[in-house]
Amino acid sequence: MQTVFQDAASARAGAWLGVSLRAIAENYNLVAALGADAECAAVVKADAYGLGADRVAPVLAARGAGTFFVAHLDEGIALRGILPEVRIFVLHGFMPGCEGSMQAHGLIPVLNDLEQVRSWQRLCGEKGCAFPAALQFDTGMSRFGLSDQDLEDRSVFEGLNLQLVMSHLACADTPDNPANAMQRERFVEMAAGFPGVPRSLAASSGIFLGPDYHFELIRPGAALYGIAPFEGSRTLKPVVSLDARIVQIRTVQAGDRVGYGLGWTATKPTRIATLGLGYADGFFRAQAGRGAVWYGQTRLPVIGRVSMDSISVDLTDAPAGLKAGDVLSVLGPAQDVDALARSAGTIGYEVLTALGSRFHRVYVSDD
Repeated sequence: MQTVFQDAASARAGAWLGVSLRAIAENYNLVAALGADAECAAVVKADAYGLGADRVAPVLAARGAGTFFVAHLDEGIALRGILPEVRIFVLHGFMPGCEGSMQAHGLIPVLNDLEQVRSWQRLCGEKGCAFPAALQFDTGMSRFGLSDQDLEDRSVFEGLNLQLVMSHLACADTPDNPANAMQRERFVEMAAGFPGVPRSLAASSGIFLGPDYHFELIRPGAALYGIAPFEGSRTLKPVVSLDARIVQIRTVQAGDRVGYGLGWTATKPTRIATLGLGYADGFFRAQAGRGAVWYGQTRLPVIGRVSMDSISVDLTDAPAGLKAGDVLSVLGPAQDVDALARSAGTIGYEVLTALGSRFHRVYVSDD
């Protein structure tokens, strides 16, 4: 996907984040086909992983997603304004006293502890209506969810209008990890106490573990946005591109040093370019001396420290004619989100959700 100047704002920009809505739709189709016997929901928490839920969610709904997941109540309220007819589950449930707002906006809380269960039951009693809810079980991750002990007295859950019981896999990105089978077995045992209620265990990585993990509903999130859970899922389409213009080019001499802390020293005359993006835009400081940008298929290493608003790159292998205003690729055909993440010693989730708001955004429906 190539970024183009669409208007004056685009032409003024120093960097452009391209988002392929078509690729997101194709990734949804891919994971839905993997879980063909289950409903395929869509996770659009964190503003659709930083890519804009207002643009992404309608595309997913048009491809057949009728159930969505967000993390926080305010995310659910915003999504309800975009998609008035779909089911929206809120993974964190609600803070004390906020159950009324949850119900008023037609949102479904994922109840993670007994206090949330009791608060929701009180609301339903006061309103005289069994509003829908979901239960989350802690099957070994010790993060969210009801424990085995919490489930001992099943009378606590009487009268709940349960739409889903769910849990989350801790090690699904390592398919051979025995914890996956252990959590699945525990989930089946816990869910057996709620017969007839649809079950959900697999998020993005779990979907690729196979049908035994799909149950009645799958919850792809990162996979929709092109993040490969592990090597076997490389069939996902890349969703984002990031291009940045050169602000300045200079030639430094042997012995000259570059950047904060003067941490990089030239060993020979070297052309360097300054690009207008930095850690305020989600380009991590860890990229110093490890990361790169690209001119076509030519790798241009990042030198010196990453700054708040800029990075320096070595143009030794670039064409001599490059000048200020020319464009280099940060994310694109030569380097996807996962590759950029590896160079920073992190994962694609962190890179994608950290991309800043200063980029000029270009949404492309048809590549």
